[in-house]
Amino acid sequence: MSETNDSLAEEKELLKSVENAPASKKISTYTRLSGPGWLQGAITLGGGSLGGSLYLGIIGGTELLWLQPLMMIFGILMLSVIGYVTLSTGKKPFQAINEHINPVLGWGWLIAAMLANLVWAMPQFSLGTAALQQNLGVFPDTNSGKYMSAAFLFITGTLIVLMYGSKWAKYFEAILKIMVGIVVLSFIGVVAIMAGNLDWGAIFSGFIPNPMMLFEPAAELKATIAKSSNPDYWNDTVLEKQQFKMVTAAATAVGINMTFLLPYSMLRKGWGKEHRGLATFDLGIGLFIPFFLATSCVMIAAASQFHGKFDPGLLNEDKVTPLTEKLQESYNKNLTAFQSHIGAEKLPTKTDKELAAMLVDRDAYQLAGSLEKLTGNKTISQRVFGIGVVGMAISTIIILMLINGFCLTEAVGAKMGGVIHSTGAILPGITGALGFLFLWNNADAKFLLVVPTSVFGMVLLPIAYFTFFCMINSKELLGDALPKGGKRVFLNLAIGLALIASTIGAGWVIWSKAQWKGFAAVGIFLLLALGGHCYRKLNQKLDRIED
Repeated sequence: MSETNDSLAEEKELLKSVENAPASKKISTYTRLSGPGWLQGAITLGGGSLGGSLYLGIIGGTELLWLQPLMMIFGILMLSVIGYVTLSTGKKPFQAINEHINPVLGWGWLIAAMLANLVWAMPQFSLGTAALQQNLGVFPDTNSGKYMSAAFLFITGTLIVLMYGSKWAKYFEAILKIMVGIVVLSFIGVVAIMAGNLDWGAIFSGFIPNPMMLFEPAAELKATIAKSSNPDYWNDTVLEKQQFKMVTAAATAVGINMTFLLPYSMLRKGWGKEHRGLATFDLGIGLFIPFFLATSCVMIAAASQFHGKFDPGLLNEDKVTPLTEKLQESYNKNLTAFQSHIGAEKLPTKTDKELAAMLVDRDAYQLAGSLEKLTGNKTISQRVFGIGVVGMAISTIIILMLINGFCLTEAVGAKMGGVIHSTGAILPGITGALGFLFLWNNADAKFLLVVPTSVFGMVLLPIAYFTFFCMINSKELLGDALPKGGKRVFLNLAIGLALIASTIGAGWVIWSKAQWKGFAAVGIFLLLALGGHCYRKLNQKLDRIED
């Protein structure tokens, strides 16, 4: 027996030995054996999570702290389902879906995950480069510095991801755990810097779910809106932004490519039925806790610095700073839109201008810069925040590369690991680096890349959830492992809620990005899926006739 098989056998025996052990011993053992959940944590703590948390904090303050954790709970539930099916059957999900559910859904799932990997690597390179140049000053803030940053991120990601299929695999997981830890600790540090200036009562109450936030602006903005010259306009404008940020964050808490990663990372480690309890715990400690801490800290920081506030330099030329200049275009856009609404014969009031300034788009650099007045030191604020942002970018690039290796391996029917996996893994690094350098800053090119990928990914997310729903209820696939009794009822109710939430979120995002064209694409895909279902059923009948 090989060293790897010996280690896995010992791991299974250890898991059996703690099945009925006290909770403290079981938690200690599970923590030591955890792994795939941390990979999920590494990918979800990327540019999307940072941007979503930042925007939610700006538009909703601490009143929206409940949203992302709740949606992540739904996402973890779905990941637990696909994990349970995979560990119970030992089958690769792509093959299981094609054989037992629908081949169109299987191939759609794989293609959507690959597209997400190749396209969404680009903003990670953009995020990482901005932090390396602006927050940390590692490379000069010039075009040559941009190339050096992209090369650094590509080489770092490639070297680390190639460890995964080698004898250095255990170091790969250790590096990812350290990077996730750095991200979380950096953002906890950001909140610690401002702890004495925070309203902790409002923060704790912000974790209580409040669905009414879909229908009315946050309280602080609502009070300012009431003082404006046109409350109806500003109410609709703020609510539209708030709704979009909420629904987008809800729909993308768990991306389509994350659902592909988990089962294959489990199979790659040799996990089986004995690991089902560990798998659920692993998602909690490796995914939920880091996600909850990091996104909450970013939201708290953004709410404290930006919610209901504005840069005084936008309304007073004497107070303009370098940070103000980066906001000017967004402010002018907001004010022009309001001016068009009220007509040229009227002038916006001071409150109207303040609202236009409050709703400007801000980024991570703006948030880090706003902390300078709390630390009294630009170096501290930029470095602490910059380390977290770079950690986010690199860890996400690594996992996008890893997932793509699994996708290509499955697409060509190769074994996990080896040359095919390495080739697939490098592709997002190439598209991410080159796309960031030559395409991402081009609005037209960005539109052509992002819109189709976003629409396809959003279409597939609820469909993937529906597929997992079918899998957890398939006697043909699960056999004796099929959940029974109250457990099955609970799972179906919970999955149903997650499916409804993802469908509403996906529909909203698809409409906002592609409108009727997006829904036409959904209709075409569903027709193809129906054809795939009929094809599978026909093949089953033919096989029975031949037998």
